[in-house]
Amino acid sequence: MGPLNGIRVIDLTSVLMGPFATQTLGDFGAEVLKVESLEGDVIRQIGPARNPGMGPLFLNTNRSKRSICIDLKTPEGRDALLKLAESADVVVTNVRPRAMARLGLSYAEFQRVNPRVIYAALVGFDLEGPYADRPAYDDLIQGGAGIAFGFLRAGIRPAYVPSAIADRFVGIASVNAILAAIVERHSSGLGQKIEIPMFETTVALMMGDHLGGLTFDPPLDKGGYSRHLSPDRRPYQTSDGYICALVYNDGHWNRFFKAIGREDIPVNDPKFATFSARMANIDKVYAELGRIMLTRTTSEWLRLFQEADVPAMPMHSFESILEDEHLSATGFFRAVEHPSEGKLLSMAVPARFSRSTTEITRLAPRLGEHGVEILTEAGFNPEEINNMRASGALRVAAEG
Repeated sequence: MGPLNGIRVIDLTSVLMGPFATQTLGDFGAEVLKVESLEGDVIRQIGPARNPGMGPLFLNTNRSKRSICIDLKTPEGRDALLKLAESADVVVTNVRPRAMARLGLSYAEFQRVNPRVIYAALVGFDLEGPYADRPAYDDLIQGGAGIAFGFLRAGIRPAYVPSAIADRFVGIASVNAILAAIVERHSSGLGQKIEIPMFETTVALMMGDHLGGLTFDPPLDKGGYSRHLSPDRRPYQTSDGYICALVYNDGHWNRFFKAIGREDIPVNDPKFATFSARMANIDKVYAELGRIMLTRTTSEWLRLFQEADVPAMPMHSFESILEDEHLSATGFFRAVEHPSEGKLLSMAVPARFSRSTTEITRLAPRLGEHGVEILTEAGFNPEEINNMRASGALRVAAEG
């Protein structure tokens, strides 16, 4: 029974940002009803799959949910959703607000049937700005928020982080906002609408590090955190591979130089002598460290860093991380048996609660797998459900 046991969430999201947020709520114990279109969440189609519509991105972003497949463009579908909302605590959507309004599913409609409902709108941009109606995707937001420029400042061609980092981060920020609204409702007794803009949230993520001298008026520099923008801030090449190490504070550097028998370096070279000197000369410091790292093997460096108590980790591949000794010991990756997809590798909830268990009990659903079950629980009789199926307003998994 997770810490959010008793919280009911209607999930109107698709792709990554919203589903990642609602999966987190489900992992923490909330009951999550994933409402999908007749075609299903498009992310079902991405990546290798054993069965159509059950790709790995979907499987890894939609566990801890039940699926109901409703055509919200029909009066029957819209009415059914609003009926479900009567007992919901939270409604989450990442459909653009104008589209929701055209469907007759704006916050006002949900508030009318349930004044306690929290309506979380994950939007691309703050709705009071000129970008309000623009579509937003992770690539665009990474570029617009300065992430791609960060690579350019570091002397590399502009690039996107090879992960939907904006989607994932904004998903986490949305969970924070939803939980804050749930806490507030304990005192007010009322729901409210929350808007979590993808652009502004990602700008806050990036510029928290890189506003730099632009913080001041007049500016003291052109912005940017020099250590993060150093071209040699990257995994170091060793004589037989790569290693990730961070020789950061004075203690780290002193122990590092002692371990390699080069205690003379900070004495003879001022740029290594103090924290401020290293920060002022970070490109040269990292370049020199890179040259030193070429002199030993990865395993030799890992052993040396561990003995010297200097932070270091192997540079894992997507395959080698599955064998990481720490993750193996904590059971982070685990084999599970999916009812339709067979044996799968799943990831644990990366949070531990001393009393509230967060064990995963529900794997990602087939499209419309729980539609009849969900509507029956909401008070629909068999005839009403059959009529919805006959009209095309409801699709269930058995129909393929």
